Amino acid sequence: MINDVWQRNELDSPCIQICIVHPETRLCTGCNRSIDEISQWSKMTSETRRSIMEELQSRQSAPTGRRGGRAARLKR
Repeated sequence: MINDVWQRNELDSPCIQICIVHPETRLCTGCNRSIDEISQWSKMTSETRRSIMEELQSRQSAPTGRRGGRAARLKR
């Protein structure tokens, strides 16, 4: 069938092309995956990738609180 030519067999991926790893959490701020998960993604089984993708929603790639500011400087 002609339509089969246009079907692609790509891996499911949460990547959104914003690849910045946060220095504290060591998670990508775009997709919330760790460096190890990103590098091994294409070698993982579909089940493993699906499991990680379900877990990503509960991860925080960057801390939510402020790291200092004026109040922290005044306490010194």
